[in-house]
Amino acid sequence: MSDFIALVDLQVPAAVPAASAEPGPAPGWLGRALASVSVWIVLLLAWWVASVHLPLGDNPLLPSPLITARALWESLPELWAGTLSSLTILIPGFALATLLGIVSGLTVGTSARLQRIFLPFAKVAGPVPPTVYIPYAIAILPTFKLSAIFVVFIGAFWPIFQNAVAGAHALEQRYRDNARILGLTRFEYQRRVVFPAALPHVFTGMAVGLAFSFILLTVAELFGANAGLGRFVQYYADFADYPKMVAGILYTGLVTFLAMTLLDGVRRRSLFWLK
Repeated sequence: MSDFIALVDLQVPAAVPAASAEPGPAPGWLGRALASVSVWIVLLLAWWVASVHLPLGDNPLLPSPLITARALWESLPELWAGTLSSLTILIPGFALATLLGIVSGLTVGTSARLQRIFLPFAKVAGPVPPTVYIPYAIAILPTFKLSAIFVVFIGAFWPIFQNAVAGAHALEQRYRDNARILGLTRFEYQRRVVFPAALPHVFTGMAVGLAFSFILLTVAELFGANAGLGRFVQYYADFADYPKMVAGILYTGLVTFLAMTLLDGVRRRSLFWLK
């Protein structure tokens, strides 16, 4: 304590101004808001300039923001119905991938024997683009919805599985030793020790898997869906209705952003000890 008091009583050298050690003022809420939307403002202005000044004919491939906004407003009922249809594919596929990816990943990550068995297969099967399974899944499975759910599942499973394995494998040895000393059963060890420690890795895999799920959902709906966000974009692209096509793209991006934001909120609430 005396050493600490002595350090506090030390004088700041005259050559170093006292103000230089003080951090700058933190930006207010207005500054943070402007920083968050600055890129969008620039892109919106560039979009408007391109749509007005580029000679693209009577049916331009790049409609103006105002025309696109009007098309978006007119298409909201159809887009909402497409959202519900897409969610009936996305939610089951992603939920099943999350469940099986976490359980199998934690199991493999805590067993050296299982790692030797399954990780070589995961290194081969994981990098295969899930889009190559779409025609085969449509041919094998009885309905298009089941084939689309399967493709979404495959796309989300591998990132979650691999991150769960990494999280379980990264558990410090002292926690393993403490669990062994306490006599925890394997299920208690997985639930109370491995799962909480691996959660940061698991949420990283879930974020990647959710992004892949939206990409694969949209691609799958281009093949044979009668409804959905991907089908909406493809339908109006086929009829050269570019305002509605662009509106569908923007709406799909908004839905994806909201889903990713929801997952990030769950992550921050679950990983409260990392704040």
